[in-house]
Amino acid sequence: MNWSAIAFDWNQIRALLATIEEGSFSGAARALGQTQPTLSRQIAALESDLGVTLFERNRRATVPTGAALELVEHVRSMGEAAQRISLTASGQSSAIEGRVTVTATNIMASYYLPPIIKHIRETAPGIRLEIIASNELQDLQKREADIAIRHARPEQPDLIARLVGETTGHLYAHPDYLDRVGRPTCIEDINRLDFIGFEQNERVIEHLNAIGLNLTADNFRISCGSSTVHHALAMQGLGVTPMTRDWIEQHSELEELWPALPPIPVQTWLVTHRELNTSRRIRLVFDAIADGLDQQRRETRNRVTAI
Repeated sequence: MNWSAIAFDWNQIRALLATIEEGSFSGAARALGQTQPTLSRQIAALESDLGVTLFERNRRATVPTGAALELVEHVRSMGEAAQRISLTASGQSSAIEGRVTVTATNIMASYYLPPIIKHIRETAPGIRLEIIASNELQDLQKREADIAIRHARPEQPDLIARLVGETTGHLYAHPDYLDRVGRPTCIEDINRLDFIGFEQNERVIEHLNAIGLNLTADNFRISCGSSTVHHALAMQGLGVTPMTRDWIEQHSELEELWPALPPIPVQTWLVTHRELNTSRRIRLVFDAIADGLDQQRRETRNRVTAI
């Protein structure tokens, strides 16, 4: 097939890449923030321009044809180059205005970020902030976010990170729940309790068993990806949930399950792309979040010390 004779529409190429990566028109439309009819029209127009069928359509799946797979190898590098151009252009921006996207966990976005965002709005009103409150990791290299607040240090060489907090995770439950089932006095007692799990319980089980427990999937009768919902469910006496000690001390009546259980180290990292770090607006937001979290940590430590 002679691709060099085709004048590509970049929107059509993005639609092709997204459909192959997501496995369906509906998934690709969600990933690109489009409606499914719009994306379908872009794919149909690309098929018409090329004179080939790119996807076999049926009720159960959207299957790329050989022509689509041949084409995608050529255009994937175009997409990666476009991302690098966008990152470089954003990184060289000198104006303290424009959009900055920050992704953080539900609890971080709900309880820690609001006063920091208020400060940013007061000092840099030209910045438009978009907060993605999710426990899912956003891909900074694909510009899904400009700044991420994570509990694990990133390994990608193109990302830079600053350690902005260290605390410990523990198991908590509502006193009513513990009154009902009995407070544990040994590991075996804990292994019989109900736990509130996350979307990927296998990883949770792995971490908790690493500190001496012997949990299985049967312990997790309720699961949710939101830490704020976890807390709300635990407050109803529905089971045990892992939470960080610093958050529990400020916001909860939950009781630590068994103080003799080893703590789980929890770090908080502020992350951005190396090239975006030269943008004045992203640098301002990055530094404001780092300073704000540090101030909150010091204030919490002083309150605990005073008590």
